[in-house]
Amino acid sequence: MTTTPPLVATPATKPHSAPTGKWSGRQIMLLLVLCTVLALDALDVSMVGVALPSMGRELGLGTESLQWIVSAYVLGYGSLLLLGGRMADLLGRRKIFLIALSIFAIASLLGGIVNDPTLLIATRFIKGLAAAFTAPTGFSIITTNFAEGPARNRAISIYSTFGASGFSLGLVLGGLMTSLSWRWTFLVAVPIAVVAVLLGFKFIPKDKPATDGGHDIGGAITLALGMLTLVYTVVSAPEAGWTAPRTIVGFALSALLLAAFGIIEAKVKHPLVRFGILRQGWVTRANLSIIGLFGSYLSFQFILTMYLQNVLGWSPLAMALALLPTGLIVAASSPFASALIDRIGAVKLIVAGLAALSLGYLLFLHVGTSPDYALDILPSVILLGIGFALGFPSINVQATAGIHDDEQGLAAGLIQTSAQVGAALVLAVTTAIVAGAQAGHPAGDAAATLDTFRPGLILSAGVAIVALAIAAAPQRRKAVQPEAVR
Repeated sequence: MTTTPPLVATPATKPHSAPTGKWSGRQIMLLLVLCTVLALDALDVSMVGVALPSMGRELGLGTESLQWIVSAYVLGYGSLLLLGGRMADLLGRRKIFLIALSIFAIASLLGGIVNDPTLLIATRFIKGLAAAFTAPTGFSIITTNFAEGPARNRAISIYSTFGASGFSLGLVLGGLMTSLSWRWTFLVAVPIAVVAVLLGFKFIPKDKPATDGGHDIGGAITLALGMLTLVYTVVSAPEAGWTAPRTIVGFALSALLLAAFGIIEAKVKHPLVRFGILRQGWVTRANLSIIGLFGSYLSFQFILTMYLQNVLGWSPLAMALALLPTGLIVAASSPFASALIDRIGAVKLIVAGLAALSLGYLLFLHVGTSPDYALDILPSVILLGIGFALGFPSINVQATAGIHDDEQGLAAGLIQTSAQVGAALVLAVTTAIVAGAQAGHPAGDAAATLDTFRPGLILSAGVAIVALAIAAAPQRRKAVQPEAVR
């Protein structure tokens, strides 16, 4: 397939994979470093979620402050993902990755030792900013160092699996760390990140930044401010109210900033983001699919966590163990995911994965206040694992297939921005729906509390079903598509 040449040219990195798809020793170590960093990021998110009650008790934090420990990370991460991926294309992937990872390590150390809630929230925001650069940059390092086809598909599958399984397994590790102290959920990342930086210097290939074009200052400023305003408005809307003046002004301001970004990109000679990438239909489908997958899953997990702890009275560790099969299924699928993509194609696996997720959510709708774990909860947990194992790596392959090396960072940033911002929006709506349903319901009544969760469960299932319909719809073939997405 031929693709439209990018408007910003960076010397393309020649993939080092042999035609047979075999990897060199350096490639194996490179992938290990990148997978470790992605898993570390995923572990951090899930471990902190488990530790929130302990933080609240020790630091005297209310629900609003605890929510911002999570939301501050999302704010930094979701706001700069797209910019982070493009900056890596333009300034050099190795340089951006190692600098951002070093900042992540420092912020983790500070988060584990501070006692001031404001400083703690600030470290979470900084870690989100750092991850906004490491995540898309790591992805684009893979796609520019592994030849498109079986070698790249296998690398992406392993990389994606580390992220998904790291999040699920982080729930268990978070329960163990919290039993010692919530601070260990921050500090455990420090030595791992330092080792990853040292190995990164050795095994991440050097690449040259762009020598011309791409220095779109107006585009960079309007994109960063627009995304920052949008994500802040989304994560704060459930607290402020969706019709509150602050929320309306926030959405309006973000729309104006992003509109200004679009106008700038249409006029400058070398745009920061080439919107033509979305004319390739499979890229758009992948981004819509990841919104459905991540948005529905995080919303369901939010409800499931409250259900298991607030309705059934389970401990954080017991809850984490209940969700462990999801992580184990995703981790165990790693050796086989790329082979399935090569044999069946990404599209069919995305459809199968979203179908499994949808069925898992629908089955959970009948759960009661005295469930049998094996009969009422485990089937949904298993289906979620299967859905993630099939869908997540396949979506990532589809999102970057056929994209020129010079725009791999852009494609990676785009798919991860869709995942994070889309998930934040769906989760915010779910939170608002559940909060609205809980108004007027008696506290301490397990059956009534469970009833307030059901609208959120229906929303999770609906989001997944819509994404399934989009993924399964007949594809228009105006352009030749990469083999992986057929």
